[in-house]
Amino acid sequence: MKINMNRTEILEMYKDFRVTDVRDGMDWCGYHHYGTMHHSIKPLWRSLKTYAGFARTARYLPFEGPLPKVTGDEYTEWSNWYYGNVCTDKWADDIIPGDFIALDVCGIDVGLLGSNNTLNCVNKGAVGFVLNGGGVRDTDEVILQKIPVFTGHVSQGMDQARIRYLEKDIPVAIGGVAVYPGDLIVADGDGVIVVPQKLIYDVYKYAYKELKNDRIARRALYEAGGRELDDTVRII
Repeated sequence: MKINMNRTEILEMYKDFRVTDVRDGMDWCGYHHYGTMHHSIKPLWRSLKTYAGFARTARYLPFEGPLPKVTGDEYTEWSNWYYGNVCTDKWADDIIPGDFIALDVCGIDVGLLGSNNTLNCVNKGAVGFVLNGGGVRDTDEVILQKIPVFTGHVSQGMDQARIRYLEKDIPVAIGGVAVYPGDLIVADGDGVIVVPQKLIYDVYKYAYKELKNDRIARRALYEAGGRELDDTVRII
């Protein structure tokens, strides 16, 4: 059953939440066992902010071969064929603002994402990326460009002869969690959590209560300790 959702409204609802608030909201809805990706899926860099968006999914598989028996300019020609026919990124053609890219790369040690294609996706409106296993290279530039990537490994290798595109807009498994197209993904320094579409509004209700209570309590501690107030203790 397709659930009617106002994407802009939901992103506004979740914009102040931490991953921990969403985790608490999931618990209040009886989903203690579900949603949190394995702790190996972590931020490439710490931005001190939270990213929330709707899952745009795709799956890749290992490239079975055969490996090319060419080098030099002939390899360049083969590589161009490979990117045009084998390791495509058809999911990137569909990105709309508010998408969180969720790619199942089957744990392969390959730099599927880099400084170029992530920036292209962000320019189209992507808010972040999450992958299982390897999946990101050019990391100095990715960090410089402030691209939010959550993954288990940095991978030097290019795609050719390592990985092939399979399909898009399908359920994928990342970090032990099933991610369906349109699920809400929330990520920060504490990792990544997935909120199924059917729970988005219920989880919001309880996550909001937890965040508000936390801010009230910490604001009192800030004031008692003479700390300067900041946005993390702003009462919402």
